[in-house]
Amino acid sequence: MNMDFNLFMNDIVQQARKEIVAAGYTELKTAEEVDEALNQKGTTLVMVNSVCGCAGGIARPAAAHSVHFDKRPDQLVTVFAGQDKEATEQARSYFEGYPPSSPSFALLKDGKILTMVERHEIEGHEPMSVVNKLQEAFDKYCEEV
Repeated sequence: MNMDFNLFMNDIVQQARKEIVAAGYTELKTAEEVDEALNQKGTTLVMVNSVCGCAGGIARPAAAHSVHFDKRPDQLVTVFAGQDKEATEQARSYFEGYPPSSPSFALLKDGKILTMVERHEIEGHEPMSVVNKLQEAFDKYCEEV
């Protein structure tokens, strides 16, 4: 039974990874990749992915749809909480003033946190409500594409 569960979880993780990459996000799997990405000039949206239901039903769809907007971050990246632990921990070190939260979204500029959409703003909400929160942040902090 345990082996079946592990195979099942691997399938869920792989599907979650595929969904976010298909939406245009670059996976960061090491602390070095996180530092390199988050220290770029410009705006970066970090999606903290997870295997929970609100990630699959709300956060990843919102991640995909929110970027179809006249203003959007220069860079879209993702770390996977519970999977790529070192990368997630390193990304969270940039989210000054915010507790660990997954799924969540962090918007940074030149490596500095601007705002976050935390789990409590995702779980129990409609995907479009999360899209709207993200697009409000893009409108405030990002350039037109």
